[in-house]
Amino acid sequence: MPEAIDRRQLVRQHNPVLTSAHPADVLTVGNGDIALTVDISGLQTFPSFHELVPDPHRVVRDGLSGLPEQYPRVFDADDFQIPLRTQSTWGWYETRTDRELRLEDATTLYETSRGPVPYLDRMGLQRAGDPIADEFATGAWYHFNPRRAHLGRLALVRPDGTGLDDPATLTDVRTELDLWTGSVQAEYVLDGERVRVTTVADPRDHRFAVRVESGLLLRGWGVAWVFDEQPDDLAAFELPLAQETVWDRQTVRHWNARRTVERLTYDVSVHTTGGLRQEAESVVAHADAAVLEVVVSLALGRQQDEPDFSAVLDSAQDWWAEHWSAGAAVSLAGSTDERAPELERRIVLSQYLLAVNSAGATPPAESGLTYNTWSGKFHLEMHWWHAAHFPMWGRGHLLERGLGWYHSALEAAKATAHRQGYRGARWPKQTDPSARESPSNIGVFLLWQQPHVIYLLELLRGEGRDEAFLRGHYPLVEATADFMADFAEERDGSFGLPPPLIPAQESYLVDRATTTDPTFELAYWSWALGVANEWRTRLGLEPSAEWDRVARNMSRPALLPDGTYAAIATPPLLIRKDHPSMLMALGWLPDTGLVDPATMSATLDSVWEHWDLQSSWGWDYPVMAMTAARLGDVGRAIDALLLPSPKNVFLPNGHNPQMPGFLTIYLPTNGGLLAAMAHIATAVDQGAEPPDGWLITSEGLGALTPPWRHVRT
Repeated sequence: MPEAIDRRQLVRQHNPVLTSAHPADVLTVGNGDIALTVDISGLQTFPSFHELVPDPHRVVRDGLSGLPEQYPRVFDADDFQIPLRTQSTWGWYETRTDRELRLEDATTLYETSRGPVPYLDRMGLQRAGDPIADEFATGAWYHFNPRRAHLGRLALVRPDGTGLDDPATLTDVRTELDLWTGSVQAEYVLDGERVRVTTVADPRDHRFAVRVESGLLLRGWGVAWVFDEQPDDLAAFELPLAQETVWDRQTVRHWNARRTVERLTYDVSVHTTGGLRQEAESVVAHADAAVLEVVVSLALGRQQDEPDFSAVLDSAQDWWAEHWSAGAAVSLAGSTDERAPELERRIVLSQYLLAVNSAGATPPAESGLTYNTWSGKFHLEMHWWHAAHFPMWGRGHLLERGLGWYHSALEAAKATAHRQGYRGARWPKQTDPSARESPSNIGVFLLWQQPHVIYLLELLRGEGRDEAFLRGHYPLVEATADFMADFAEERDGSFGLPPPLIPAQESYLVDRATTTDPTFELAYWSWALGVANEWRTRLGLEPSAEWDRVARNMSRPALLPDGTYAAIATPPLLIRKDHPSMLMALGWLPDTGLVDPATMSATLDSVWEHWDLQSSWGWDYPVMAMTAARLGDVGRAIDALLLPSPKNVFLPNGHNPQMPGFLTIYLPTNGGLLAAMAHIATAVDQGAEPPDGWLITSEGLGALTPPWRHVRT
């Protein structure tokens, strides 16, 4: 028996440590439902230094004629910034406009074999701040609204309450995120005085706690809670935001604020061991001693408790120690390959970042609770990437936190299906807590998010859930499978996926009205409908004959002239850019009987040799790794995770940048990495040999991956 992994040592040896300021060097504390991102001060003292800088190479176009080109560029960390924000799953606001906008005006009717079907596609590829044509104004507003709010900021301030501008004023800096306790420890010299800061998030409540130790406090310096302006750009037709703050002094050490941003109203409670004074719309905590503690609580209503720093810190230490001690672990200690320490670092940091950003009451945004991309909305086709690893790694309870949202969104998903003439529930691609579908010239045509809820629920079932779990979530399975079976179109005894559609590889958006039968989605339809019927059997119900007929008779994927898999069954068959999603039909998915392993192996070879990695995304490398692992090639799976590419770089804090000026962190990559490691561990557990130089020790992973085989009979 191998020795147990020393988890504390494994985790702490990868603590991120910052010794100088960089716009992308930030650290985040949080609990999945709320998070606060700090700079080298241990607080949010230098926001302008970290603010996004527009990318001069960004192409502005409507997107109707295809995805914008991504020009070749060597990775340069100086191209990226990560803003300082405080965000939550519940804090959202909507703008007002100078005109009336009706959602139906963003609709186009597409001719199908069923007749005309409406899609909310009147929206170009603009991002907030880009020019928006009048014809796209309605779609753009509904696309960008509501927006996730920046709730406020904790900053070190001078005696007069003013902030600092230049992080170079801090010298002899050492700022460390202690992963084992979920706390940031910062130490530096400022204005001739040593400063020590500890910042931590409450693991269960929406609360942050800070302790500052410095002689600066005796000279009047303090810690301020600052209400910043909302950072998201406004379109020309959007009115300036209506914002208001009302402070209420409870005691000299306790103040409450009621903050209003349009129709969002939330409460902030500030407690301190010193005193508080108001500065404009902010409050400053100060002390007559060399130690100051501040606790900030946020909620959609008043909070009555009176927390203290030590209680929050103790709670965080207990929670994170349990988090790391339970569930799975992977150690690469003993490996002689020089890349092993970097892969292990990515694995450890990804577990932390996803617990902080992607384990809340709603599905997470692609940048989690760190800052807004796509207005902070969440993309359901990415939920698998953020959260499937939780049950794979024995932490399914973190995924379960967000399942209630699917139940609350079920009626909206059913309404979308009904509006388009289908049974069941059609899940949106991009949405928010309201479950309203966001107009998009891409997202509304995607299909691959539809079976995700079945996959995620099946992972939880495999981790070990009782019949009550199955019965409670079966309505999601049934409504999802009903739509999938109804959407599939029978042709000569087999079933295909008809247009309009865009596959997971979004390169085919210009062909959405004619594209059929994407390889990955065909296999996914077959697998998910089979699993849905297995749920019926487990619950004592008769299998659905319709689901079974569709699952058993899905069309086989198209082949290219060289005998490898195409991405879609219609011209152009394959574009070697963006996501190599056809690989997901065997790897990301278990064996469905639709895919030939030898053909998929040749397809993986072709991707490896000919794909444009410049246009890829961070989760494409885990895609390649999962396919390699499923085929028993552990060496290639590891190589895929470490492929040199500008989209496959991990910063010191564990983040994976993608697009300068916009998508400077990308959490689906982190989740994909962990899912791929589960596949690799399973392959090794079943006898596949790691390559020379690699020693992979895992605890609790092998049995937690999705079914290794699931073959049609």
